[in-house]
Amino acid sequence: MIGKILLVEDDRELAEITADMLRAYDYSVKIAGGCDEAYEALTKEQYALMILDINLPDGTGFEVCRELRAASRIPVIFASARGDEDDKLTGFEIGGDDYLAKPYSLKELLARVRALMRRTYGGAEGEKVYEFSNIRVDTGLRRVERGGVEIRLALKEFDLLAYLCEHSNRAVKKEELLHEVWGAFSEAEISTVAVHIRWLREKLEEDAANPKLILTVWGVGYKLCTDIG
Repeated sequence: MIGKILLVEDDRELAEITADMLRAYDYSVKIAGGCDEAYEALTKEQYALMILDINLPDGTGFEVCRELRAASRIPVIFASARGDEDDKLTGFEIGGDDYLAKPYSLKELLARVRALMRRTYGGAEGEKVYEFSNIRVDTGLRRVERGGVEIRLALKEFDLLAYLCEHSNRAVKKEELLHEVWGAFSEAEISTVAVHIRWLREKLEEDAANPKLILTVWGVGYKLCTDIG
């Protein structure tokens, strides 16, 4: 696991969705539904980061942060529907490290978690930079460049590309890609892989109709060729 995260959120559905996303990126997540549960969790385990709602059923996230800062400097991301300037200033003044207004995208939350983890602890193990042809893939920053220009990829497009980079120059089965990128319990169809491969080719290849980087291996799956000029 990359690190333990304490997610303090009383909206159980949102908490479970957020936790599932973070777990998919190899974070360990403990959910606390209020202040008392958060205090109990903090006394039992050490966490690398906290995601903290402000409006809680038995108090506020501000109170939790003040108590935490009396004993710990772990990074805190406030995530709240209270997005006015005064709340943000209060959050930072009492020791918060970042503030994300609801509703937020899971992709943005993940990016902020990664960035805060890097600033606090340095680069996480497993984060790598891949360079081939005129492509540069930074898995830590989740950034892709083509000829020095950033290419915007959707969440699963990047995950798929990162997995192909990790297993470059070998044929990867479509079933393996579906399982590893979308998850063992995903309801996505195998055709989803082909669709995302097409989108990647359109963004990365000089000629998407005649790909040189992401090749189709008939009867198997796909191969990312990184040993070309």
